[in-house]
Amino acid sequence: MRQFSSALLALALATAPLAPATAEGLIPRSRGEIALSFAPVVKAATPAVVNIYAKRVVTTRQSPFANDPFFREFFQNFGPARPQVQNSLGSGVILSGDGIVVSNYHVVGQADDIRVVLNDRREFTARVLLADAESDLAILQIEGAPKKMAHLNLRDSDDVEVGELVLAIGNPFGVGQTVSSGIVSGLARSGLATGNGRGLFIQTDAPINPGNSGGALIDIDGKL
Repeated sequence: MRQFSSALLALALATAPLAPATAEGLIPRSRGEIALSFAPVVKAATPAVVNIYAKRVVTTRQSPFANDPFFREFFQNFGPARPQVQNSLGSGVILSGDGIVVSNYHVVGQADDIRVVLNDRREFTARVLLADAESDLAILQIEGAPKKMAHLNLRDSDDVEVGELVLAIGNPFGVGQTVSSGIVSGLARSGLATGNGRGLFIQTDAPINPGNSGGALIDIDGKL
């Protein structure tokens, strides 16, 4: 009799209608919900992520001992001084409608010429307003920026939790914008442990490559 009652209970559970899915539920109710993706968030955020090309002229000395691991330490200032152009590639994020951009110091620091390329391929010059080499941050102003530029709103970092889904948007290798996904895998990481500057950092496992520097890390609501 106990086995028969258990069988009836199992049959009742199997044939009972499913509870309707709520906004917090994980069960998709339609084909459209099954096909949900990050595409709407990416489409809204990418216009605020820019490519940055910086150029600086530095003075170098061409020493005949440059390739010798022993003598180059003693003769590093030997030889004629020659100007050399260094180029850097990175990304940035527009923070306000009047063209304020945040990026990394190592992308634009001490640059003589900074070019900002928008998602729609429009190109503008920019100048550094604030720069901090120790925290590797720089604030730029796009010159001649159009009114009401697309920009990202900042999220309160105190509310970020480990395990949240995030998207990294940048310009790796100069091939154009790419998007990668991951999670927040750590909070309040110190850059001093690795010698990468002062400050506390959000750690993520979203894949990034050279050129992603200064790019956006956004949550699923599109906040920076």
